[in-house]
Amino acid sequence: MRLLLTFTHCLEKIFHSHNAPQVTQINKLSGLNNEMMCWQGVYCLQRADNETRRELGYRIEGPLAEYISVRQVQSVPSHFPCYAQTDENYLRTEPGLFPDPLVPLVDRRFFAACNYYGSLWLTLTPPSIPVAGGDYPLTLTLFDVASEDVLASAELTLHIVAAALPPQTLLHTEWLHSDCLADYYHLAVFSPEYWLATRNFVRTAVNCGVNMLLTPIFTPPLDTAVGGERTTVQLVGVQRSAQGYRFDFQRLAQWVDMAQEEGIEHFEIAPLFTQWGAAHAPKIMVETDGTLSPLFGWHTDAHAEEYQQFLQALLPALTGWFRERQLQQRVWFHISDEPTLENIAVYQRASATLRPLLAGFHTFDALSDYAFYQQGLVETPVAATDHIEPFIENRVPGLWAYYCCVQKTEVANRFFAQPSARNRILGIQLYRYHIAGFLHWGFNFYNSGHSREKLNPYAVTDCRNAFPSGDAFVVYPGENLTPVESLRLRVLHQGLQDMRALQLLESLTDRATVEALIEQQLGMHITFKRYPHQAEPLLRLREVVNQRIEALISVA
Repeated sequence: MRLLLTFTHCLEKIFHSHNAPQVTQINKLSGLNNEMMCWQGVYCLQRADNETRRELGYRIEGPLAEYISVRQVQSVPSHFPCYAQTDENYLRTEPGLFPDPLVPLVDRRFFAACNYYGSLWLTLTPPSIPVAGGDYPLTLTLFDVASEDVLASAELTLHIVAAALPPQTLLHTEWLHSDCLADYYHLAVFSPEYWLATRNFVRTAVNCGVNMLLTPIFTPPLDTAVGGERTTVQLVGVQRSAQGYRFDFQRLAQWVDMAQEEGIEHFEIAPLFTQWGAAHAPKIMVETDGTLSPLFGWHTDAHAEEYQQFLQALLPALTGWFRERQLQQRVWFHISDEPTLENIAVYQRASATLRPLLAGFHTFDALSDYAFYQQGLVETPVAATDHIEPFIENRVPGLWAYYCCVQKTEVANRFFAQPSARNRILGIQLYRYHIAGFLHWGFNFYNSGHSREKLNPYAVTDCRNAFPSGDAFVVYPGENLTPVESLRLRVLHQGLQDMRALQLLESLTDRATVEALIEQQLGMHITFKRYPHQAEPLLRLREVVNQRIEALISVA
């Protein structure tokens, strides 16, 4: 029996395979003193007999050992890893097993499959009191649990730069679908367990750079089949009587309080019109004469008088409630998600209806066509990264960006089938083009396409062949109502930390210096469609940025 073990960086994907992966071995890694640092231990337990697995234990030794977690990178299936149209920047295009969930290890033990390669994911979470700058040695040792024999060890030096990343200025939302938590865990909505699960998932999102939370004042009309519905998670209570509408914001208050306690700073109100044209109202449960029923929904013409009267009653009450809490600059309203030129007239009508009722509050929507902004229909556009050039060329102030399943060629994304460098590059792009916010729809969407079925995301990762695996979620539902992170979420966070490191270097030098350094180290003028496809230039840039910061603060 022989155990191979080596350290590599976090941008490798180690597939469950007999074949040895071609990884870059590392023995040193640097980061700032408040930065989460990630790397991997690649292993293979080689056996000549028919033994299938062996339980291994690990121990970590070194001055920072108590701040380092170890998780096993496990594999999940993908029936639909990519569309027919791809580019050369994919790892694999065939269905199969892909490494993704970072599974916590109980009692520091895990099973290694004999003769197959796998990896452990190591994360340094910095202590609340920053450690001094300098080198910190680290040793990871793996041993046979049954015999306690040491089988392999690997060494790494963590170099800590005595400087802190500045606070994140990017507004970042990853849509949290609390109905999917209720469905997967079989929880009654608004039960104590529901609130605990939601809190746990919000906490993980915040720890990975999310600072804005999708807030379901009504059940979000997102990815729902026409005529279908999702589990009700409506936060605003509505009563109707002969005198009009009355609103109860008690559950909304509970949501806002919970989110702020976990570090959320901004609130994103779920769209007030349906997707794909703003033609209908979201499902809205209303109590009339003691009976609760969906007064509005797919059966509602969103521009008919009854729904318009409802909005004219709701929005002054809702915005007044937010103003009382002094949140008006931290609340963002959607009109309708992803409108197209085909329904620009309907969107214009919806925008004209809502925006006067939302004076003093932000409005924004994800879209691809510059015409919506050019015609003044959208206050803050959230531009698709493959259609962002006109927005950049016209210097749209406060520009946001997003990508989803259809951003499948050229631009950054985070599908299972794509290399992690294609995920991490986003942070550098956001910095380079002064992007104010980033939106993604899939933090934990566990339904099939159009929400026709409720799924187990460990077994079905592509929403029943609706979206390429990796688009719909970046966390898995774990035990005790807690999320299991994906390696893609961790890599995205590394990219956001790159962005903050570049901002720190800019504060110590100037913008032109940093932009020149990016171009020099990456070997090109980057755009959202043009960037290095390999991991090494990104890692090299970050190491040079750390070195420059360290040199500058040492003479300050």
